[in-house]
Amino acid sequence: MLGQMMTAPLLISALIDHAARYHGDTEITSVNTGGGHETTNWGTVARNAKQLASALQGLGLGPQTRCATIAWNNRRHLEIYFGVSGGGFVCHTINPRLFPDQLVYIINHAEDEVLFIDSTFVPLVASIRDQLTTLKHIVLLEDTVGAAAETLPDLIAYDDLLAQGDAEYQYPQFDELTASSLCYTSGTTGNPKGVLFSHRSTVLHSFACNLKDSLGFSAMDVVLPVVPMFHVNAWGTPYACAMVGARMVLPGPGLDGPSLVALIDTHKVSIALGVPTIWLGLLGEAEKAGSALSSLQRTVVGGSACPPSMIAAFRDTFGVETIHAWGMTEMSPIGSVNQPLAKHLDLETEALHRLRENQGRPPWGVELAIVDEAGHPLPHDGKTQGELLVRGHFILDAYFRATSSDTLQDGWFNTGDIATLDPDGYLTIRDRSKDIIKSGGEWISSVELENIAIAHPHLSDAAVIGAPHPKWDERPVLVAVMAEGAAPDAEDLLAFFEGKIAKWQIPDKVVFTDALPRNATGKVLKRDLRDTFAKILLT
Repeated sequence: MLGQMMTAPLLISALIDHAARYHGDTEITSVNTGGGHETTNWGTVARNAKQLASALQGLGLGPQTRCATIAWNNRRHLEIYFGVSGGGFVCHTINPRLFPDQLVYIINHAEDEVLFIDSTFVPLVASIRDQLTTLKHIVLLEDTVGAAAETLPDLIAYDDLLAQGDAEYQYPQFDELTASSLCYTSGTTGNPKGVLFSHRSTVLHSFACNLKDSLGFSAMDVVLPVVPMFHVNAWGTPYACAMVGARMVLPGPGLDGPSLVALIDTHKVSIALGVPTIWLGLLGEAEKAGSALSSLQRTVVGGSACPPSMIAAFRDTFGVETIHAWGMTEMSPIGSVNQPLAKHLDLETEALHRLRENQGRPPWGVELAIVDEAGHPLPHDGKTQGELLVRGHFILDAYFRATSSDTLQDGWFNTGDIATLDPDGYLTIRDRSKDIIKSGGEWISSVELENIAIAHPHLSDAAVIGAPHPKWDERPVLVAVMAEGAAPDAEDLLAFFEGKIAKWQIPDKVVFTDALPRNATGKVLKRDLRDTFAKILLT
């Protein structure tokens, strides 16, 4: 016997329709790429998204046509998120920080027919235009094409395209399993791989984000997604905010400390999301400018491990709660969020603070497991570490144009992380499987060492790698970036580890560098560091 309840497909168009219907006058502030701010609202974004969907249909695009974006976090990009997917097309966000040959590969592999770009990226697109074999239309996210038409002669202005659409357009209804958006991994090894999200997975991921035990957006929040909209759909923030009608502040291209502090203080931002390197700049500028960040209630930190010293700085200096989260492109991306349980309210302050330093618990829709090298399940005791596997309602089944059998391990996705799980499901990422250091048969977490190093006041950045050693197989080496105006001594840095970690885990050597190599999503390229310092302990 079936239940007798109404049903409707879970579609992204329903999210923006809801935002327009019940939160139409809620403001959305956007920093324009060319400078200046504009204020709009969910009602206007929804109307423009419908016009865009109608205009794309007028271009003769077929269902599931891939429409790419190379753009910052701004109002027009937000409209594209909903207009493209709502119209039955696929919104393909592209990271402009990838190498040009990777961009060419991605656009051709996706068979993109439309490309939306911000003015910043006109020279970049012009340099690769002749290699883009499927591209038919390039749209500039401005009111006119202006001088950019001299570089890209067939350029269309976004506002001109929008004017061709019908604001009364009705979104089509279709199977909720239909593809909605496409993101490619950053491709640190081999070609980037595509992750094709569905309408169903995106809507369910939005529910998961909005749980109080998760990111917990609400209509009372002013949300600043500093994480770019080209990085796993800004961690799903636009969809989740539309679901609850949260006010949004879109920062445009200015992600520096002064710009972010000004946005937070001017627009009373209550929650901001970004990677640790962004927050380092924000914290430094807030102290320098004398800002109390008084409106900011919580920050969400993901993308890479959040140093405990950063959590403490937000908490002790500004009274801001830091929510440590973890995920992957293949997971939409939220996989776990650090929120305490009721029983933790009785913990001593320091114990509660330590609890908030791990990656947290999975929300509904995600299941985690750890296994040994043979694939056998390991206990969730908070101590035993193994390969981290995931499965769930918004987890990748297969890479774009691949099959599940090529991707999954007995129905689970192997994240490539080494981790522990405790009985309550709290996840601690010990390392990437390729980055964990094996010394004399014992494992050393590079992440744990980095968290200690970055707390040193004379360092602005740090990475730890395993370097070949004639006796111990590998030993840790600290690669350090000095803070401005500082000149730390290597011995002083090594002494900083004492009492914080077992003596045998302290790095053997410190090397200084001007900057750490990073990939397009900001992750440190430890492979490059290992190549550079491969012989440092052998000579």
